[in-house]
Amino acid sequence: MKLVVIGGTGLIGSKVMAKLGEHGHEAVAAAPSTGVNTLTGEGLAEVLAGASVVIDLSNSPSFEEVAVREFFETSTRNLLAAEAAAGVGHHVALSVVGTERPPGNAYFRAKIVQEQLIEKSSIPFSIVHATQFFEFVRSIADEATDGNTVRMAPVLFQPMAGDDVAQAVGRVAVGTPLNGMVEIGGPEQFRMDEFFRDVLASWGDPREVVTDPHAHYFGAEVLERSLVPDDGATLGQIRYRDWPGRRAPRPS
Repeated sequence: MKLVVIGGTGLIGSKVMAKLGEHGHEAVAAAPSTGVNTLTGEGLAEVLAGASVVIDLSNSPSFEEVAVREFFETSTRNLLAAEAAAGVGHHVALSVVGTERPPGNAYFRAKIVQEQLIEKSSIPFSIVHATQFFEFVRSIADEATDGNTVRMAPVLFQPMAGDDVAQAVGRVAVGTPLNGMVEIGGPEQFRMDEFFRDVLASWGDPREVVTDPHAHYFGAEVLERSLVPDDGATLGQIRYRDWPGRRAPRPS
């Protein structure tokens, strides 16, 4: 069975490629660097020839509202059309826990557009809603920083390791299409403000984490359960305290 991984050279894509290879599957990485561009359609017909499954891990280079929506809408339309022409039997997309819950930010709204296109297509599909990745903890802190202050809401937060994301995505991809959505998350829940206060302290970071119920998360306020999965989600195995990247040095 041939699986094509759109975004297969990226953070999660490279991990999915490795895990599929470990289990003997024929996985092909598709990205602009390999001659495949979902925005222009370049290389799609060629890479999808003979493919049974497509895993879409692509991501917008910009989170600005118009740009991110145009990316996911154009990319997904082109990809689904090429899959239909190639006879692909399973479309798997990685999305985000909370996209459908108010209040949403521009990125979440763009992911909803992507999901709706997938659901309306003729191709059997599975959508994986994941919580935030450990690998993005630093960028979340940086985005919430104003001077020497990091403003965080005291809401529930359940991040997970990229390796656990990749394992879950790979498992869904080689299974029967769900024609629906599954949620995945980290093995532990935290309060977001407390989590970041502890993490910054462990880094020796001098910024002060301030608890602010109205703090924005990438452009929008979040509610108590905006960022965590519902009961019944598949949980990863790697705890943050055991994750090798937790003490990575701060970039200079």
